[in-house]
Amino acid sequence: MMGPAHSLSGAAAWLGVGAAATAAGYTMPWPVLVVGALICAGAALAPDLDHKAATISRAFGPVSRTLCEVVDKLSYAVYKSTRKPGDPRRTGGHRTLTHTWLWAVLIGAGASAIAYTGGRWGVLAILFVHLVLAVEGLLWKAARVSSDVLVWLLGATSAWMLAGILDQPGNGANWLFTEPGQEYLWLGLPIILGALVHDIGDALTMSGCPILWPIPLGRKRWYPIGPPKAMRFRAGAWVEVKVLMPVFMLLGGVGAAFALNLV
Repeated sequence: MMGPAHSLSGAAAWLGVGAAATAAGYTMPWPVLVVGALICAGAALAPDLDHKAATISRAFGPVSRTLCEVVDKLSYAVYKSTRKPGDPRRTGGHRTLTHTWLWAVLIGAGASAIAYTGGRWGVLAILFVHLVLAVEGLLWKAARVSSDVLVWLLGATSAWMLAGILDQPGNGANWLFTEPGQEYLWLGLPIILGALVHDIGDALTMSGCPILWPIPLGRKRWYPIGPPKAMRFRAGAWVEVKVLMPVFMLLGGVGAAFALNLV
């Protein structure tokens, strides 16, 4: 999938989680619903850190481009060292390490650890990174014609404002994790979800996605999970733009309505 579809699917997924949480008696305060949807939209771009032409590689200028090159090399090294006889030879690391359930869990856990140990500045850093990515994904046309500095300023000011809202009593800093000192531990959840939704989206395309690594399947450890070939599509194809993106918007709206008890 392309960046906009990934971000839309991430936002829709978190809004769906909000609806499920409400049904289960763990209603999200509206700031958690909004912030979580934006984080999940940004996190749904992050697995493409292994691809230097992806949206995320442009999001933070030279820093993100360099990071993409490093992650690509790391992913390729992990692939070579763990491949089984049935896994094909590759020349790069795209759609390997960062497109697995294990990576998603580790990144989400790392974000929760940063929020737990870093206090307000750790929370602001997580929000800033993911809000910038959300702008790049959800508002990609405006972001392309705007300067990077303006996008960064929008991400920074939005992160500051949303962190202030969340800090207010009852607005969700301690949603789900209620013990003293556990504020913002939930921030890792939309990051995990966003990465997994990205992987599922890529699994629908022609190449599939090795979501289950390092669990081996037959002679392959990097088995490209996906539906039957006839049901797959090429990234950016009409089915993604004309069908899936509108469906994601519809599902997101329905999820938000149920999460906020509007229906």
